[in-house]
Amino acid sequence: MKYEGIGSAFCLTGLALALVGLTAVQPAWSADTVTFAGYGGDYQKNIVKALIKPAADKEGIDLRTESHDGLATVRVQVSSGRPAWDIVQLGAEECATGSSQGLFEKLDYKLINLDGIPPQAHADDWIASNYYSVVLAYRTDKYKNNPPKTWADFWDVKKFPGKRALALQPQETMEVALLGDGVSPDKLYPLDQKRALEALARLKPNIAAWWTTGAQSAQLIRDGEVDMEAIWGSRIAPVMQSGAPVNFTFNQGLLAYACLAIPKGAKHAAEARKVIADVVTPAIQANIPEVMSFYGPVNAKAFDVRKFSPDVLSKANSSPQNRAAQVPMDGAYWGKDQNLQKGNESLRSLISQ
Repeated sequence: MKYEGIGSAFCLTGLALALVGLTAVQPAWSADTVTFAGYGGDYQKNIVKALIKPAADKEGIDLRTESHDGLATVRVQVSSGRPAWDIVQLGAEECATGSSQGLFEKLDYKLINLDGIPPQAHADDWIASNYYSVVLAYRTDKYKNNPPKTWADFWDVKKFPGKRALALQPQETMEVALLGDGVSPDKLYPLDQKRALEALARLKPNIAAWWTTGAQSAQLIRDGEVDMEAIWGSRIAPVMQSGAPVNFTFNQGLLAYACLAIPKGAKHAAEARKVIADVVTPAIQANIPEVMSFYGPVNAKAFDVRKFSPDVLSKANSSPQNRAAQVPMDGAYWGKDQNLQKGNESLRSLISQ
């Protein structure tokens, strides 16, 4: 996911801006200031509101915010030896890749309490910050009282005729394809990319669109251009709120995470470590369900430290009831052994045929 966006997509404009920024005179921020960079937009505003600002305030640290265009721009900053950012938020596969390439500072696990945080959601130099979901959404005016409930239903074009849409990226799309082809969630990784492509090839005649942005995915189902699709949960919410005849299910949704890291050479790495340690505490993680509907805390203990209304819990993708229905994604798989590159090449080859 890109969060407009998390993923490995790279923007040449963003690289140019990053290079310009590195050649300019950098302001001298005080030792008690950290600069957080994310993917921008409303998502970043809400992440700052829910997590980063409360953590910085707790430590008495001033906060600046900027935006970036993905791991490639972080790599440029690190290569300069003078990164302008102290904390970056990235996608899970980007954190895995950046870690393997030595782009991040080590975190201080003397400061971080891992109680409630899954073992797959952290490493020596990054840690998950929040969950997002990929869900199956559908038009209620098309399917009435018999909507698709699983990815197998998504692949069943006889029982559920209609136009489909999937993301034009192997991460998420290949997981969905394998689940639709009958792979058990506990046998999903390492992904059988060949089997996923075969499943996608069978469904290809019924795929009306391969979306590339969250806004496009929302527009496709809101306007009835497709009857069902795989979509980020945060993107289906405003479609439903607009009154469009659309619903979704968390059943077999993909539960994935965004992560935080400190670029190698960050000037305020010590302060950044403190902020990140606070971000993942239950008290601050508990801000997510109330600030960011359809996202969720990565620290399960967040649901123990605050009482949430049934409505809030129903929308929090990592609440106990919703988490149990979903399949955890393994971002590390996409961050190693050129799995992402191979997946991108093969998926685009399939679509072009």
